[in-house]
Amino acid sequence: MPSITPRSIATGSLVGTLPWVVGYAITYLLVAPNLRDSPLNRIIETLDGAPATHELVGWVFYNTHFVDVVLDIPILGSQTTGYIGGDNGFTAALYLVPVVLLVAAGALISRQQAATEPTAGGLAGLTLVPGYLVLTVLGGLLFEIAVGGATGGPDLTTAIILAGVLYPAVCAGLGGVGWAVFENKQ
Repeated sequence: MPSITPRSIATGSLVGTLPWVVGYAITYLLVAPNLRDSPLNRIIETLDGAPATHELVGWVFYNTHFVDVVLDIPILGSQTTGYIGGDNGFTAALYLVPVVLLVAAGALISRQQAATEPTAGGLAGLTLVPGYLVLTVLGGLLFEIAVGGATGGPDLTTAIILAGVLYPAVCAGLGGVGWAVFENKQ
């Protein structure tokens, strides 16, 4: 029976930060040019004195995990929104960014831990969850924008459950299983 050691959890947690950071960076490269000139960014810059491009990119990155952005605007109330798909949204291909990176990271950690059985590979992939979860929580807090009485940011509860736990568990777990099955066939 495969086991998870404190060292494997530490290594997996460290590796788990990589797909999050690289995923945000890829999202930034793809959407920041459009967000810099967006009406929303111009309004925030006018009211706050500084552009919010990196926060808005963070919103799109959370959307790639199916996490909505919650906007709470006085007089208008609270509403949720997403910036991927639809007529004016970014390409739905962005949904693949975290999936591909997490599957690859799960395969990488499974390889690093020399997993040759699917169970061992899946467990190796699960060790990525703590690192991905920590950055998901921190990002959810850092990407919140407050201007005047209005606020906006990723729905933190959904972010923790969906982006922080389920995405890395399923995708990295599958990547780990896939690597172990591939190794076992060799």
